[in-house]
Amino acid sequence: MLFKSVLFVLNPISGDIEKEGLEQKITAYCTAHGREASFFHTRGQNDLAELRRHLQQQKPGAVFAAGGDGTVSLVAEALTGTDTPLGILPLGSGNGLSKDLQIPQDPELALRLIWAHEVRVIDTLRVGGHFSAHLADLGFNALVVERFSSGDTRGPGAYVRIAMQEYLSYEPAEFVIETDQESFAGKAFMLTVANANTFGSNVVINPDRRMDDGQFEICVIEPFPAAAAPGILYRLYTDSFDASVYTRRLSCRRARVWLPGQTEALVQIDGEAMSLPTPIEIEIIPRSLRVLTPVPAEHI
Repeated sequence: MLFKSVLFVLNPISGDIEKEGLEQKITAYCTAHGREASFFHTRGQNDLAELRRHLQQQKPGAVFAAGGDGTVSLVAEALTGTDTPLGILPLGSGNGLSKDLQIPQDPELALRLIWAHEVRVIDTLRVGGHFSAHLADLGFNALVVERFSSGDTRGPGAYVRIAMQEYLSYEPAEFVIETDQESFAGKAFMLTVANANTFGSNVVINPDRRMDDGQFEICVIEPFPAAAAPGILYRLYTDSFDASVYTRRLSCRRARVWLPGQTEALVQIDGEAMSLPTPIEIEIIPRSLRVLTPVPAEHI
C-alpha cells in the first residue's frame, strides 16, 4: 500500500520519552523515505471526537499510534470502519496489540512500516458498548489493572507487586456466561474476552487463535488451590492454556456476561479499568480495522 502522508498520534505527557526529540526523529525518518509526517497530540478530553475531526479534515494516508495500549486503542477506534490503516509505534510498557501483530518493539524498527509493510484486516470488539481492539477481562486482572492505574508507580515490577498483594485476599466471583454457542455458570478467578492471543506481559491467554476469523474467545480461569498456581502460571507462559483442568475457552460471535446479584462489574478494556452495568453484551465486528504489519520473511 502506497501513501505519502502519515499522521502520528502522541500523548505528550505519557511515558519517559522526550516527545519533542521523538517528533524530530520521526520527521527526519519520514522525509528520508519520501513521506510527510504530521502530529496530533492527545489532551485527555474529547480525544476521540477531536481525532476523528482531524482525520476528516486532513485525510492522511496512514495513522500511527505512538504510545502505549491506551493510545493504540484510541487510534484504532477512530480508524475502525474506514479504509485508513493503523500503524503502531510501541512506546508503552505492555504494547499488547503490537506484539500480537508481530510489530518490532524497537520504535526505530517499527518505523520501517511506513514504507515496508503489508495490510491486514482484523476483527474488533464491542464490550458493554465500548470499543476493544485487543483484550478485555473481568475478575482478578481487571482488579489489578484498576489498582495499578490509580497508583503512582509504573512498569512491570509495580504490576507484579500489586498482583501478588491482591492475590493473597482475592475471592473468585460467581459468573454467568451465555453465548451463541454455549454457556457457563460458576465461580471464576478471571474471564478474558480475547480477540487476540497475548497480554503485553507475554502471558498467552488464547493460543492458536486468529484476529480475523470472525470469532472471539472467552477464556475462563476457574478457582484453583494455591498449590496449582505455579503450574497455571507456567502454562500461561508456554502456550498451553488448555492443558490445565482449571481453564476453558468458549468460542463465539456474541455473548452476555453477568454476575448474579450485582448490577455492575469491574472490567478492563485494552488496559483501561471501568465499571459497567450488567449484563455486559459482547460482540465481534468482523474485519473492521486495517493494520500495517511487517512483511513476512518469505515475501522479502
